[in-house]
Amino acid sequence: MNSIFFALLVILCAIHSTYAGPLAYAACQTACNRGWVSCYSSADLVAGATGDLAALPAAVACNVAQGVCMASCVALLTAPSP
Repeated sequence: MNSIFFALLVILCAIHSTYAGPLAYAACQTACNRGWVSCYSSADLVAGATGDLAALPAAVACNVAQGVCMASCVALLTAPSP
């Protein structure tokens, strides 16, 4: 019984001192990827498939937007979230 109480106490102390930055970072990365998929689908592109050169500017624009989005997520790694 004492070991269960001690384990519960340790878990509660650990939960109090955690940061949700990595969780927010993962959620931000997921949002960036969903945006990239919707950008590709709106331009009638398929990831990994070769197409005509007319679609190249749209693919580059989607990739640049995803890169900017993912770069903005980096700040969430160090941000403490209660």
